[in-house]
Amino acid sequence: MNYTNTSIQINSIKYLFLNMKRVFVLIALLICVLGASAQTEDLQLAQQFTTNGELQKASDIYLKLYKQNNEAFYSFYLRSLLSLKKFDEAESITKKMVKQHPKDYQYPINLARVYHERGNQDKAESIYNDLLKNLPADQGEISSIATQFYQSENLDQAIKVFEQGRKVLHNEQVFSSELISLYRYKHDKVSMVNEYVNLLQTNPEYIFQAKSALSTTFENGRDYDMLKTALLKIMQQKPQLTIFADLLTWQFLQQKQFDMAMNQALALSRRLNDGGNSIYELCQTLTANQAYDEAIRGYEYIISKGTAQDLYIPAKIEMINTKNLKITSGKYAQPDLLDLEKNYLDLLTEFGRTTNTAFAMQKLAKLQAFKLHKTLDAQKLLEQTVNIAGLRPNLLADCKLDLGDVYLLNGKPWEATLIYSQVEKDFPGTNIGQDATYRNAKLAYYTGDFVWAKGQLDVLKAATSQLIANDALNLSLLISDHTAFDSTGNALKMYARADLMIFKEDPDKAVITLDSIDKAFPQNTLTNDILMAKARILIQKNDYTGAAIALKKIAEEHKTDLWADDAVFMLGDIYEKHLDDKKQAQAYYQKIITDYASSLWLNEARKRFRTLRGDLPPAS
Repeated sequence: MNYTNTSIQINSIKYLFLNMKRVFVLIALLICVLGASAQTEDLQLAQQFTTNGELQKASDIYLKLYKQNNEAFYSFYLRSLLSLKKFDEAESITKKMVKQHPKDYQYPINLARVYHERGNQDKAESIYNDLLKNLPADQGEISSIATQFYQSENLDQAIKVFEQGRKVLHNEQVFSSELISLYRYKHDKVSMVNEYVNLLQTNPEYIFQAKSALSTTFENGRDYDMLKTALLKIMQQKPQLTIFADLLTWQFLQQKQFDMAMNQALALSRRLNDGGNSIYELCQTLTANQAYDEAIRGYEYIISKGTAQDLYIPAKIEMINTKNLKITSGKYAQPDLLDLEKNYLDLLTEFGRTTNTAFAMQKLAKLQAFKLHKTLDAQKLLEQTVNIAGLRPNLLADCKLDLGDVYLLNGKPWEATLIYSQVEKDFPGTNIGQDATYRNAKLAYYTGDFVWAKGQLDVLKAATSQLIANDALNLSLLISDHTAFDSTGNALKMYARADLMIFKEDPDKAVITLDSIDKAFPQNTLTNDILMAKARILIQKNDYTGAAIALKKIAEEHKTDLWADDAVFMLGDIYEKHLDDKKQAQAYYQKIITDYASSLWLNEARKRFRTLRGDLPPAS
C-alpha cells in the first residue's frame, strides 16, 4: 500500500471539509447581514408610513418584523396597535411576552398601559399596585422600573415607584435627582421645591443646580413666596443647616428684595463668625443691581470687623467705589457728596498718596470738580497725581485728561489744550489718544473757534470708538448746519457757552443761556439743539420724566433731524433704566433698528432689544 498517497488524500478531504465549513459560515453570516439590512429598510419604511399618517401600512410592516424577531420589534408593533386602537391584539401579544419573560418588568408595565388606554383602569391599577408591592430591594432595579414607566409616558407611576423604592430601601435620600427631574417635567413646583429641600440636607453641593433649576422654572412672585415658606420651615426645624439660609438670601435677590437679602446674609455671617466672604460677594451682586445702599451696608460690616481681616482693604475700596457709583447714577442726596469726599480723604490719610491710591485721588478730584465745585482743590489733587512716579501709562493719561477738564473749568483753556495735546502725542491712534483729540476739538468749540474744531472732528468720524465717532459726527454737523447761513456763528457761540455750563454741571445758568438765544437771535435754527440740551440738563437733574417729554418732541416731530436717532435711543435708555418701563424701552430700541438703520446706535440698540425680549441674558 502507498501510505504517502493515502495520507495526501486524507489531508485533501480534511482541507475540502474545512473550506466547506468556512463557506457555510460565510453564507450564514451573509444571510444574517442581508436579513438585518432588509429589516432596517422595512423599519425605515414603516416609520415613513407612520410620519405620513398611513398607520395601517406601518402596522403591517411592524407585524412582519415582529414575527421575525418578537423581542426586537415588540415595542414598535405595540405602539402601532395602540395608535390604531387594536386593543385586543395589543393585549394578546403583550400577555405572550409576559409569559415568555416573567422577570422583565417592561411587559406588565405595557400590559397596564394597554388596559389604561382602552379605559379599563381597574386592571391597570391592579398591575401597578402589584408592581409596587413587589418592588425588589435593589436600587438599580427600582430605577429601571421607574424609567420604563417614564418611557411609556406614565410619569405619575414613575414617581410612585421612586417613592415606594425609598420605603423598600429604607432610605429617604435616594432618587432625589430623578424625582426632581420628573417634578420639573410635570411643572409640579411645590414637590420640586420639597425635593430640593430633601436633597440639600445631605448634598449641599447641589445648591448651584437648585438655583439654576428654580430660576428657570419659577414664573412669578407666588412661586418665590412658596419657596420662602418652605425654607423658613426647614430652617426652623434644622437651624444648623446653613445652606438654606444661603438659598433664602438668593430667593430675596430674585424678588429684588435687596434689603432683606442683606439682612439674611448678615445674620448668617454673624452666626458663623466668618471672614465676610459671602457678604463681599453679595455686595458685588447688589452693586451690579444698583442696590447701592444695601451694598454699602455690607461693606461697612466687613470694615467693622477690623484691619486684621483679609477683606478690610478691598471692602474699604469697594465701598468708596460703590458710593461713587451711587452718586454718578444720580441716586444721592447732598450729604452723600460730603460723606464720600471724607471717605476718600480718610483712605488717602490711611494709605498715603501713592501709585496704589492714585485711582482714589482721581475719583476724589472728579467729585470735587463736578459735584462739589471745588475746582481749585481738584486741580491741585490731579497735579499731584500726574506727578506720582511709576504710575501706569493708561491711568496717567486718564488723570491728565481729567486735569485738562479741570483747567477748562478754572478758565485755563491754554493749559487744558497743552495737556490734551500731550496725551494725543503719547497715544496716537488709540482710544485714549482719540479721546484727547475730541476734548481738544470740544474746547475749541466752547471758545468759538469752529473752523479748527470742525477740522479735528471730521478726522474723528472714523475713530475706533463708536461713542467718540458718534459724538464727533454730531458736533461736526452741528457746527456746519449753524454756520452755513450765519458765518459769524453768534447764535451757535451762545449755544456753545450753554453747552460748557452743562459740562460744568451748572444747569441753572445753562438754562438761562439757552432761553436767551431766541431773544438775542430770533431767526436762529437751533430749536432742536436747544431741546436736546435741555433734555441733557433734565437728565443731569434726575428729572427723567421731563427729559422724556423733550426727547419725544424731537423723535416725533423732527424724525430726520440731526438728534432724532440720539433722542430715540436716549428714550429707550431712560425707560429701561430709570422709568422702569421695559415695554416702552423695547419699542424705542426697535425703532432704532427699523427706522435708523445707519445710526451708530444700531448695534447697541439691537443688543438691548434682544436682551429685553429674552433672547440674550441680562448684562452683569
